[in-house]
Amino acid sequence: MTRVKICGVTTLDDALRCAKAGADLLGLNFYPPSPRYLPLERARLIAAGLRSILGAARPLLVGVFVNAETAAIIRAFEEVGLDAAQLSGDEPAETLAALDGRAFKALRPRDDAAALDTARLFAAHAPHDERLPALLVDAYHPQLYGGTGETAGEDVARAALSAAPRVMLAGGLTPANVAGRVRALQPWGVDVASGVERAPGIKDVALVRAFIAVVKSVDQGMESS
Repeated sequence: MTRVKICGVTTLDDALRCAKAGADLLGLNFYPPSPRYLPLERARLIAAGLRSILGAARPLLVGVFVNAETAAIIRAFEEVGLDAAQLSGDEPAETLAALDGRAFKALRPRDDAAALDTARLFAAHAPHDERLPALLVDAYHPQLYGGTGETAGEDVARAALSAAPRVMLAGGLTPANVAGRVRALQPWGVDVASGVERAPGIKDVALVRAFIAVVKSVDQGMESS
């Protein structure tokens, strides 16, 4: 089963719609420059609402951080009740190690050689919980920390997939192109934000449903072939 993470959720209503559509994980963005940024208080209310309404059936909650202090990440775990942290900046392996198996690294490798090296490095500190990715692979950009709308090259993705378990692919995915990526690469999971939005941070429920339905359809097709 290919897991689906809907990232950049900013309201409880959108979080509930994504959950009911079948999302396995939801991303809450704690990077202030992002148009999908959430202050801790709003994130806490979203998390509390999901727990109250859905209970144990809620998606896992992933906090997205960029070069944040370890203490700030730990505070978000405590105040929001995160299930994991996604480190999307220039964090060293030591930061992952300090979070004791509760965080995974988002990589933006320039090429397949870099993908192989960094995947091996950061996979050593990946979560042990098999409901969480070990790594996320996004498209390379010299200045931006994800959210570029571009896709990682297949050679880069394959290199990371060969070096680590449970690799999640991100970058430029939409209901129109995710089937091809899943068929070609068979990742553990896929991550989408702008590809299912009508405005930054505002999800389009029809696109969310379509995205998840396409992924499930590909899974079923591969199982029956």
